[in-house]
Amino acid sequence: MAARGIRDRVAIVGMGCTRFGERWDKGIDDLLIDAATEAFDSAGVAKDDVDAFWLGTMGSGISGLTLSRPLRLDYKPVTRVENMCATGSEAFRNACYAVASGAIDIAMAIGGEKLKDSGTSGLVIPSQPSDGTAPELTAPALFSLLAPAYEQKYGVSPEQFKEVMTRIAWKNHHNGSLNPRAQFRHEVTKETIARSPIVAGQLGIFDCSGVSDGAAAAVIVRSEDAYRYTDKPIFVKALSFVAGSATGTADPRYDYTTFPAVVRAGQNAYVEAGVEDPRAELAMAEVHDCFTPTELVLYEDLGFAQRGNGWREALAGAFDIDGELPVNPDGGLKAFGHPIGASGLRMLFECWLQLRGEAPPERTVKSIAAGRKLALTHNLGGAPGECVSFVSIVGSEPAL
Repeated sequence: MAARGIRDRVAIVGMGCTRFGERWDKGIDDLLIDAATEAFDSAGVAKDDVDAFWLGTMGSGISGLTLSRPLRLDYKPVTRVENMCATGSEAFRNACYAVASGAIDIAMAIGGEKLKDSGTSGLVIPSQPSDGTAPELTAPALFSLLAPAYEQKYGVSPEQFKEVMTRIAWKNHHNGSLNPRAQFRHEVTKETIARSPIVAGQLGIFDCSGVSDGAAAAVIVRSEDAYRYTDKPIFVKALSFVAGSATGTADPRYDYTTFPAVVRAGQNAYVEAGVEDPRAELAMAEVHDCFTPTELVLYEDLGFAQRGNGWREALAGAFDIDGELPVNPDGGLKAFGHPIGASGLRMLFECWLQLRGEAPPERTVKSIAAGRKLALTHNLGGAPGECVSFVSIVGSEPAL
């Protein structure tokens, strides 16, 4: 059963987002300052106007001092949160609830990460307590299990599935090539993607999201106050976060063709927002394409395509930037990048630009011009069968 939610009770009135990538020129302090400053300026507020801050970072700092120090905050509450790859979304969710409760008037959600300074080539994730029976596999290896499972269940040949993965990666790199803030800003041919070296299972290099530095931020107020700050606020329609039972890998019924936590989070969000047909009602979606098979499964888990048919829809261009339901028009994790604490807020930043009509013409989604006014963001953290999942729905108009 979905939570009651806070539909149309809070709004985003300012946002900021840095360029993502290998930011050797910036430390975490610099990135947080840049994102926060852009968000303050966007909302027309000063840092002292903000009553409380929620900071999302997985491994680039501990405690609220990670933010209060670089921003020189004057003894304001700063809460540092972490929820794996949904960390930025968790900061946003908590900031929205605080404003909706009436406890504060203005909140900032901000997330940032400096992964390139970690000294490793991938994510820095602390070991989780376990009974020692779980296999120690890399993230690409874990998510590569989606491919053969999908092929077997829906009768898709490995050659067809490779074409689908290539098409998804090509789409996101195309979108990223149009985005000046993206980590990877070059189109990549389908031939290059298809022939790239294998990382795990059927996944090649171009099937895996990049390791990035970056930050993003949002200023949140009560909806009734929103037009004091901007003439184009973005209203929060739904916030749904769930943590799965993490039993999928031990459950013989789990078949690696779905993320049950995503299904539940999506269902809850649609109830909160009053969305009955996401394929027809959403203008766009930003989803957690950590690996290309993940994006395919998410099409079906989030109701964008019927079970077993998402691969055909992808090949037909339904989710291209000029398609019926554009998915990851900013390039997604694949091309925009994935600094953990910032990713969820980066997704919201794209919704902010698109719904306000501020995305450049070459990458403006047509569905908004056609009258659609809702956008969805999705994060997951963990692995198939054991993950957390977040879904938000935001819109350019308040409820009537």
